Order: sequence, then structure tokens, then C-alpha cells
Amino acid sequence: MTTPPPGQYPPGQPYGVPLGPGGQGYPQPVYGQPVFQPVVLPQVQPVQPAPSPPPEEKPPGEGTQTIRRVLITAAILGLVIVLVGVVIMVNNPDEYVTPSRSTLKLAAPQNGLAPSVGPGGTGQPLTQAVADAPAPLPEIPPAPAMQPSTPKRLIIRKIGVNAPIKSVGLDRNGAIETPPINNANLVGWYRGGPTAGEAGPAVMLGHKDTTTRSAVFSRLHELEYGDKIEVVRLDGTVAVFTVGGVEQADKRTFPTNRVYGHADNAELRLITCGGTYNRTTGHYVDNVIVYALMTGSRRAKSTS
Repeated sequence: MTTPPPGQYPPGQPYGVPLGPGGQGYPQPVYGQPVFQPVVLPQVQPVQPAPSPPPEEKPPGEGTQTIRRVLITAAILGLVIVLVGVVIMVNNPDEYVTPSRSTLKLAAPQNGLAPSVGPGGTGQPLTQAVADAPAPLPEIPPAPAMQPSTPKRLIIRKIGVNAPIKSVGLDRNGAIETPPINNANLVGWYRGGPTAGEAGPAVMLGHKDTTTRSAVFSRLHELEYGDKIEVVRLDGTVAVFTVGGVEQADKRTFPTNRVYGHADNAELRLITCGGTYNRTTGHYVDNVIVYALMTGSRRAKSTS
């Protein structure tokens, strides 16, 4: 499409239509406007109108009965409409309930924040997101971040996790330490980052298995969008997180920024091993990473 000269037409507007030759409209008549002369008509005697017949008398009460029939018909139609509406609401209750935090159903986004991150779950392959993809988070409002407090226990009911948490730091190579291998039911929290419930990404690690048995995060890959994770804190509160996505990443291209990068809200990362086991090195080649957002909090139940 040809672009009009600048300053004449705003973008997207049609061009004007040029005028005819000389810029005139229809030409004026040669002899001017015609003049109409009055015509004198002969006098005609007015014709007397024929007398109208007297109005037909209606039996008394007929108008009242008509109005009554109209009102009854309208009432019956209104009742039928109400009954049809009630039947529709009963058969489709979810469409006519006022949504709230407790009734809102989570639906994984069609495109997703990180399209190549797999949803997780048994029989569903996990994939690695592109390098610059953001962390996948659920599309529900985050809960306000809390003050820092040491995490004490991790609870994931779906996969049977109820484990104590131990703080870990960095080893001599600058990598995050893992929990002691001799305790299969122990989670490590990286104390160099935020605490769970504090603004930012809190990072926790756990073993997939040991040389003799499965470990605390052996079923971590089964988590899916919308699953709940609870972290009991030292201050007596429980931070509740909602899973937004699960990723399986090659350890050689670990998504450092996606896991440890800045986050305005309270978020959680759970990491374990995954993929193929390399018998030469004695390690798995991939990491399974769960991304979650804090969507609620509550007081912990007293154990006394």
C-alpha cells in the first residue's frame, strides 16, 4: 500500500476523492429557478360528511377479561423461563458460582511462560526450556511475601514427602552442597538465598536415591501444574506454594538465571537429579527442577 505524504493524512486513514473539473458541483440552470404561478380554481360547495354510525357497544367487563388473560399468559411465560434457568444452573453449577480463591480452578496456560517446559507427571516427558525463558509460574495472584524465617519442614502430600530441612552452603568448588547421603529423608535449603516465604527464589535440594534405596525426591518429577507444596517455618507459619512448571535440564546447561535470578514475589525451587545415570561418573546427567509460587500462608498446627 502506498504511504501518503507526511503531514497530510494520519496513518491508516483513506485518501480523499479529488473534485470534478473546475471544482464545481452541479451547474446552475441557464434560466434561473422556475417560477410557479398561482392557479385559480372554481368555487366548489363543500360536501357534507355522512353521519358516522354510532359506536358499537361492547358487553360490560370484556376489556377487563382481555387484560386479565394477557397478564396470566405473561405470568406463565415468566414462570417457564425461570424454571428453564434453574434447570440450566443445576446442570452446570461451575458456570454460575461466584469465583473465589477456594473455588478457582487452575488451568495450565495454553502457551505458558516457558513453552518448552514439560508439565511433569507419570508418563509425560520433561523437557528443558530455552535459555532465556522465564520461570514457569501459575497464573493466580501471589500471596504477600513474609519476613525471613528459617524453613524447618517440607511437606508435599501428593508424592508422600514430609521431611526435615537442613541448611547447606557452598563447597570448595563453589557449588551448592547436597544433604548428607546417609539420610534419605532430608532436604537441604541453600542458606545463601531467601528463606521460603521471603521475597525471591528459595532453593531446596534433595537426593533422588541412595546406593540402597529411594530418597526424599525420588518422585519429584511427578509434580504437575497446580500441585501444592508446604514449608513449615521457624516462626510458626506455613508458606503454601503452587507449582507452575517442572523442567528437566542438562547439568551442562543448567538454567542458573531461571533458578537463582531475581524474583519480586516469594517463590520456591526444588531440585534433584534426573535423566540417565552415568555409571562412569556415578552421577545422573540431568536435574529435575520444580518452580512454584507462594499463593497462601497460615499458622502451623501446634504439636503440644
